Amino acid sequence: MSQPQIAQTAAEAAYDSYVLRNYGRPAITLARGEGCRVWDDAGKRYLDFASGIAVNAVGHCHPRWVRAVSEQAATLAHVSNLYRNPLQGELARRLVGHAGPGRVFFCNSGAEANEGLLKLARLHGIRKSGEEGKCHKVLCAKSAFHGRTFGGMSATPQEKIQKGFRPLLTGFAFGELNNLESFEALIDNQTAAIFVETIQGEGGVHPATPEFLHGLRALCNRHNLLLILDEVQCGIGRSGRFFAFEHADVRPDAIGMAKGLGGGFPIGAIWIGEGAADLFQPGMHGTTFGGTPLACAASLATLDIIADEKLCEHVARVSGPWHAALARLAEEFPAQLSGLRGLGFMVGLQLTSEPSPYIAALREAGLLAPLAGGNVIRLLPPLIATEAELAESVDILRRVFAAKAA
Repeated sequence: MSQPQIAQTAAEAAYDSYVLRNYGRPAITLARGEGCRVWDDAGKRYLDFASGIAVNAVGHCHPRWVRAVSEQAATLAHVSNLYRNPLQGELARRLVGHAGPGRVFFCNSGAEANEGLLKLARLHGIRKSGEEGKCHKVLCAKSAFHGRTFGGMSATPQEKIQKGFRPLLTGFAFGELNNLESFEALIDNQTAAIFVETIQGEGGVHPATPEFLHGLRALCNRHNLLLILDEVQCGIGRSGRFFAFEHADVRPDAIGMAKGLGGGFPIGAIWIGEGAADLFQPGMHGTTFGGTPLACAASLATLDIIADEKLCEHVARVSGPWHAALARLAEEFPAQLSGLRGLGFMVGLQLTSEPSPYIAALREAGLLAPLAGGNVIRLLPPLIATEAELAESVDILRRVFAAKAA
C-alpha cells in the first residue's frame, strides 16, 4: 500500500522550482530562532548546534545584537569604502587589540578573507625575491578547506571541492597537518607563505598542535615566509580564547576571520601584522560591501556581548565537562563512535560509518549538527550554550546511538 503524499509547503515548492541545486535538498524549513533554539515552519523546536556553521556566536536574536542592527539600519546602512564610517575604524581598533599591532581589511566572507590573504602572500613573494612571479608558492595542509573561490579551491586539496573546475591556480603544495618535517621538505626559493587553519573544520575538526604552530613560526622566521592562519571557523571565541592560536602562544603574520565575527550578519576580515601591512597599497585590493556601517554594527555588538558576558571564559569553563561526557559516549558505543577531537565549542565526533543517517536521526530527535569530512559529526553550539543545553545534546546523542545499536 503506497504512503499518502504530504503536500509541499510554499517554501519547499519555491526551493524545488527556483533555487540552484548546488546543495542537497534541505530537510526542513527554519522559521525563527531564539538563543540556542530554532523552530521549523511546522512549529517543531530544535537545539541548534550547527549555529549557521559556526556563525551565530551569540545565539539567535540576542536582544543587544537585534537592537544594534535595528538602530544602525535606521541610521546608515551602506556608504562604500570611498568614505569613512566611524564604526569600521572602531571595529578595526578592537580587532587589532585582540590580534596585535597591525591593520585590518574588511570584506564579506571567509572565502574573500582567504583570497585577500593569498594576494598578500604574492605581494610578500615580490618583496622577498624582487621579481613578480618568481616567489609565489604557498604551503597548505592536506584535508584543508579555505573556500570555494579559485584561490580558495586551489588551497583546498579535496577532490570534491576541486572537481569540475580545473585548471586551478598553480603555486600550492601540501604537507601533513602536525607534521612539521613534511612542511619543511616543501620549502624552496619559490615559497612565500605557509597558510593553515588553526583548527581544520570541514576537513574533520583537526586542531593544529601548539608544537606544530611553534615549528611553523620558526620555519617562517628562518626562511622569510609569512605565517598566515585561517581562523574563519575556529576564531571569535569558539575555542575558549578569542583566537584559537592563542592556545599555542604564537603570533602569525596575518589572520583570516569571518563566520562568528558578525554574529549572524555577513562580514569577513583580515588582520595583517605591522611587518606586512604596508604590502597593500591604494588600488591593489577592494570591496564594495566590506565593512559597511550595518555589518560593523553587528560585529561590534557581537564583540561587546562576548566581552561583557565573558563568553570566552564560559566556553573554556564548560567545554571540559562537555567533552568528557561526549568521550563517555565513545566508551558506551565503540562500534559506532571511535572518539572525539576539537577545542572548546568546536568538536568532531568520529563515527565508524557514514554519518548521514545519524545526522537525520539527530535532527528528528531535536538536535541540529552539520557533517564534516571523514565521517564526522560536527558540534558547533553558540557560545552562549548553557551547561544544561550541552547536557541535553549529550542525552540526544546517547538516545540516537542507542537506537542505532538496537
